[in-house]
Amino acid sequence: MDRVVEAAKVIAGARRAREKLKPLPAKIAPRDEAEGYQVQRAVHDLLLPESGALVGYKIGCTSNVMQEYLNIPHPCGGGVFERGVHRSGVKLAASDFVHVGVECEIAVELSRDLAAGEAPFTAEWVGEAIETYMPAIEIVDDRYEQWETLGAPTLVADDFFAAACVLGEPVGRYAAPDVREVAGRALINGAEAGAGRGADVLGHPHNALAWLANHLAAEGKSLHKGQIVLTGSLVKTVWLKPGDRVVMELAGLGKVEAEFA
Repeated sequence: MDRVVEAAKVIAGARRAREKLKPLPAKIAPRDEAEGYQVQRAVHDLLLPESGALVGYKIGCTSNVMQEYLNIPHPCGGGVFERGVHRSGVKLAASDFVHVGVECEIAVELSRDLAAGEAPFTAEWVGEAIETYMPAIEIVDDRYEQWETLGAPTLVADDFFAAACVLGEPVGRYAAPDVREVAGRALINGAEAGAGRGADVLGHPHNALAWLANHLAAEGKSLHKGQIVLTGSLVKTVWLKPGDRVVMELAGLGKVEAEFA
């Protein structure tokens, strides 16, 4: 456990200082993804005073385009924190990030708990636990000296690039279209920078939510009513420069906007 805590201190320290994270020394680097998630929980504990409460989760690597981009063939999870959740139209400082990027996502808010003891979960089961869908911008941060050299366990330990999110207006579950068919577009300064659809996310965004619920249940953890889950990007990450304006359009769910000054 000492090595888990030491790794968490290094990661949390780099995030606070907005310094690029180097490969961790072998004596503390997580040896596998299971240990990476142990470090992640310790990082969360260390960052709570400045980040606010854990209010949900993000899921990465849920589409072929992102799995190929990151060379990781399966989903990975990270935390979403209270002070990192913004509403559409927000203006953020690019300097608050090391190298900021954005992803086009379908977010959900839960209407009930998905308790660990109820596992295993199916897509149909978790779909019944969704209160609303929201168009979302996941804000990611390449805060690494060279992420390709870190490996999945360390990326998991550092919340898998997660930095913040911007949420659009919620659409009730019964009023929403079939999210598998939702077409999404990423627009940067008015120009399309990527496009995809809900089915690109593990065949259905509900499959991603079921993966997360089962992953947490395996650790004895639950998802809770009111939590937000970002189900995974429909497009390849778009890296930004200061002054960029971002709009994500998700047909039938609306759009969400942000500016990075």
